[in-house]
Amino acid sequence: MVRFAMWLRQGGRFIASHISVPTGGPVPDYVHHHDIRFQMIFCHAGSATLVYEDQGKPFRFEAGDCVLQPPHIRHQVLETSDGFEVVEIGCPADHPTFRDHDLKLPTVDSKPNRDFGGQRFVWYRTALAESHAWLANGFCAADFEFAAATGGLAHVRLVKATGATSLDNYEHSDELAFWFVRRGSSTLIRNNVAHQLSQRDSVVFAPGERHQLVEVSQDFEFLEVRVTNEAT
Repeated sequence: MVRFAMWLRQGGRFIASHISVPTGGPVPDYVHHHDIRFQMIFCHAGSATLVYEDQGKPFRFEAGDCVLQPPHIRHQVLETSDGFEVVEIGCPADHPTFRDHDLKLPTVDSKPNRDFGGQRFVWYRTALAESHAWLANGFCAADFEFAAATGGLAHVRLVKATGATSLDNYEHSDELAFWFVRRGSSTLIRNNVAHQLSQRDSVVFAPGERHQLVEVSQDFEFLEVRVTNEAT
């Protein structure tokens, strides 16, 4: 059984979904591709075996990993573990999916830098990640390098508290700003209203909306996804 929760549609512009598979095993998936502007999948828990066109052999997609799926790249999910959970974000919300009856994966050639509609595939591996200073003191962030792969369209990071207890007056000007809490807790203050954040909670911010974090736990960690109005 697959559990599916949809968080936002923003008038059809974006969709963010939390998908969980309590009992894993082989997946009856087929080679397919999507007509999208932007699509990413972040693994929150468990693991899966994935394979992508021109990206080599099937690989294990593990908790903390993230993939950028460029437009029309053929791919397939082969199997999942028990307790597999992902966060998937796509633009537009309704995007056509096409089955490829002829292509077999994996493909013979490996072309890691191949261009797919102006983007390239990225597999961010948390086990190999390096964290650097973020926008505020007391936080660090691991950048998934999606900006370079999308021509500046998307910026995705995993942000962690490293001693901070608060974050003051943070804002953005992007078309989409999305947070997904991986672990820990905090209190978000927006429009003078306090909201408790804990694991698996998500937040979307409006452009120019100022917000604060207080009572930040030392293990607080969140996925930050920002999509600009236009690629640069």
